[in-house]
Formats: sequence, structure tokens, C-alpha cells
Amino acid sequence: MTEAKILWTDGDRFTAEASSGHAMVVDGNGNTASSPMELVLIGLCTCTASDVVGILRKKREPFTFLEVKAVAERADTFPKVYTEIRLIYRVGGKVTQKAMEDAVHLSKEKYCSVSAMLERTARIDFEIEYLG
Repeated sequence: MTEAKILWTDGDRFTAEASSGHAMVVDGNGNTASSPMELVLIGLCTCTASDVVGILRKKREPFTFLEVKAVAERADTFPKVYTEIRLIYRVGGKVTQKAMEDAVHLSKEKYCSVSAMLERTARIDFEIEYLG
């Protein structure tokens, strides 16, 4: 079982801690720290990046750089859920296009739990940029 808790500190700020024991500051409005909705996108980027790294390693693809950026649109009315998310993967090294595309597809379709949850309200698409 995974657990998380927050403790109000002041203003709109909270200290958050999860089962792992790691803590962070969260700001309900995103003024002094990441907002909850920003953390959702950070979670998505981390989830899929972790999948892609693991898959590329298993395929012995010589990547030297990976960045995943999320650009998202939210609903105009409450609850202002994400409705569209574009993931931009930037990869460096001598990674084959097929290996990278396979890794991204596997993450999206099979492994990334965050993506699976968000796809209930948001259309998620992606692009891959190859560096060097």
C-alpha cells in the first residue's frame, strides 16, 4: 500500500511526504512551489521517462540524453482536469528510431500507470526529437 500525507505550513504551502519517506514543499496555487496539477505532469513525465530508459537499456540502445516535456491544456470549468497533453521526448545518442518509438509506445500502452489514469480525461499524444 502506498500512502501520502501533507502538513499545512503557512499561506497556501504544505509539506508533502509519501511512503518512500521523501518530502517536498507543495503550493496550492503554485506561487512558492510546484502546484498539485504541476506535480501531476511531473509524475507523468517521470513515469514515462523511467519506462523509456528501462526499455532502451534492455534493448542496449546507446542513449546519452533523455528529456521529457509535457505541454497540457485544462478544462475551462471546475474541476479543471487536463484535457489534452502533448509529451515531447528529446533523446540523444545513437538510438535507432524504431527502438525509441517502440519504447514510447510500450510506456504509453502498457507500463505508465500515470498515463493510464490521465487518459481517462485527457488525450495524450507525443512527438520524438532526435538530437545529434
